[in-house]
Amino acid sequence: MSKAVGPTYTVAFKRRREYLTNYRKRLALLKSETPRFVVRKTNRMVIAQIVEYTSGSDRTVVNATSADLKKFGWHPRANLPTAYLVGLLCGKLAAKGKIKKAILDTGLSSPRKGSFLFAALKGFKDAGVEIPAGEIQIDDSRISGKHIAEYAKSLAGSEKYALQFGDYVKAHVKPEDMEQLFNDAKQKIMK
Repeated sequence: MSKAVGPTYTVAFKRRREYLTNYRKRLALLKSETPRFVVRKTNRMVIAQIVEYTSGSDRTVVNATSADLKKFGWHPRANLPTAYLVGLLCGKLAAKGKIKKAILDTGLSSPRKGSFLFAALKGFKDAGVEIPAGEIQIDDSRISGKHIAEYAKSLAGSEKYALQFGDYVKAHVKPEDMEQLFNDAKQKIMK
């Protein structure tokens, strides 16, 4: 009778065990040898990056976050208008860096119709960078923040207004003017 040698199972990589990386999907993206357009959302920020794979590691070529939008007159929040503007800014920076084509890397997030991921993708495409994606079905009034402005108008004068839009009030920004602020920031980014 022979003794067993080594473990009878293989331990997955740590990032896979922690549900941080899908290695099959990542390998498929890396085989294309095209820069990846990576979009991530935190509780307070939207982050868009162009990432290239070099031997042994990833290298971030272009980085845009919602905090970068302050210089364009936009108060950063993690919402659809911010996601669109971050995608637009990332696309403009990529175009300046001579990046003409990229592919979308969704990571572990599930792509859902009308989500921040597609708002950022629409902004990226509007900046003029080629990215293989079908027709993006997202309402332009939601991207411009019209729904936020209407909601703010409906809450005006109530206690809930101060709770819901406290960050805007502290920054001396009226959420009722969201659509105009969005258009101004978009024009400044496009210059």
